[in-house]
Amino acid sequence: MDNLNEAQAHNLLGQKTSVPERRKDNALTKTLRQCCFIPQRYILGVMGLLGVCNAYTMRVCLNLAITQMVNKTKSGGFHFDPDACPSDENLDGNSTISLRPYAIYDWDEATQGLILSGFYYGYAATQVPGGYLAERYGGKWTLGIGLLSTALFTFLTPPVIKIGGAMGLFILRVLQGMGEGPTMPALMIMLARWVPPHERSFQGALVFGGAQIGNIFGSFMSGILLDDGRDWAYVFYFFGGFGLVWFTLWSLTCYSTPNTHPFISKKELNYLNNNVTTAENKTAKDPVPWKAILRSAPVWALVWAAVGHDWGYYTMVTDLPKYSHDVLKFDIATTGHLTALPYMAMWVSSFIFGYVCDLCIKKGWHTIKTGRIIHTTIAATGPAICIILASYSGCDRYAAMAYFVLSMALMGGFYSGMKVNALDLAPNYAGTLTSLVNTTSTFAGIVTPYLIGLLTPDSTLAQWRVAFWVCFAVLVGTNVVYCIWADGEQQWWDDVRQFGYPAGWKHGPLVREENPEQPESVKLSDTKRIDDSKDDG
Repeated sequence: MDNLNEAQAHNLLGQKTSVPERRKDNALTKTLRQCCFIPQRYILGVMGLLGVCNAYTMRVCLNLAITQMVNKTKSGGFHFDPDACPSDENLDGNSTISLRPYAIYDWDEATQGLILSGFYYGYAATQVPGGYLAERYGGKWTLGIGLLSTALFTFLTPPVIKIGGAMGLFILRVLQGMGEGPTMPALMIMLARWVPPHERSFQGALVFGGAQIGNIFGSFMSGILLDDGRDWAYVFYFFGGFGLVWFTLWSLTCYSTPNTHPFISKKELNYLNNNVTTAENKTAKDPVPWKAILRSAPVWALVWAAVGHDWGYYTMVTDLPKYSHDVLKFDIATTGHLTALPYMAMWVSSFIFGYVCDLCIKKGWHTIKTGRIIHTTIAATGPAICIILASYSGCDRYAAMAYFVLSMALMGGFYSGMKVNALDLAPNYAGTLTSLVNTTSTFAGIVTPYLIGLLTPDSTLAQWRVAFWVCFAVLVGTNVVYCIWADGEQQWWDDVRQFGYPAGWKHGPLVREENPEQPESVKLSDTKRIDDSKDDG
């Protein structure tokens, strides 16, 4: 664990101390503490944003690059599409011939869909192990090493494709997904340790809004790097290098918990110890309460909402570049620029939604539960309606893109809705709960690219319309489930020693030692978890 020696780490995990003992400041530590006037939780937020940005650029760069890797040699008479849109690219005779000297691979739509889904097989496989490692050893290195491995795999993409073709690329994408699997669980654990409850909506929007920055940056830069028939390999070299730079900065500036940060100010440390809802030192030795988690209705409501969101989100992230290029017939540079706009809208709106949600909760205008339901509903039903309107815009390309931009702007409510709901339900097991939710919802990322490839074999407007109706049904249906069973309070199983067991619990103990007495009335509220009287850091 960051700057703890082995004995201190053992003490942290094995004893019921309030906070771990901190080393005395040396000259360098004192200097750094005096120079760092920005609160460290905000530095963590910015670096977390850049980390998520880094993860998403490496995840999505293939989505645009693959349009320049595949050699489409269909003649105009092979498949007649009465709804086909006019193309921005040069036409010669009956064949579409663009200046793409590096488009040498003959992969059909189903093969491309399988390749694009490969990332999510690996991503799903390492969610739960990543959450366990982050809770056991800290989020800093679990997250950092995972993204470092993804950066190295991104560098290897061009030679692997040339040697192994479609199968080699699929396997490499699985490995990239495995490297990114711990990202969200590790970040959730770190936010649970660093962010007070009343700041979580905004900080969640800040950190997880990095996904949209990654989509914006990835799409925009990919469009520039691929323009004029340039080698698609440049895309992977560029974003792999970006990952290495981020890892260096992350290693130097961020730490798993406030009490292991060597130069956090004592004022901020006291504030966090007094206000952050976590009982990590008491529950570190307890097993994950799977028996209670898997019987919790709010957990399954969260899972369903995540499946719906990811279905819509991955449809946009993975296939919007293909829709823009193949159906709306924008050239590759314009495709890169235009597909960045929806994510920019989502990023900006996520801060607005986050600020509004935190303000309403702080003012008492609505409860945490109500806020999570309102913003999750906006983020599900709004985009569902907009993508249908986009599909019926036909070849009015700019109207279609306007609907896509609006859909992603409304999806920004997701970050202040269900995305941070895991912190409300289980601050002590935020990593485990996030890994469970992400593992389940990631199957949407596995299914959607391949399903869309099957539904759009000729990539026509009519075929894509069917795919968008499927997306509409999933988004709306899963949101109904969330609205019925969602909750915004800390669950009893997250800290059995504090809340006790509910009446009628017949599934055995959840903790290794004492059997806590069940209180007559348990009020699940944002309760201080840290004993602030023993150590001010």
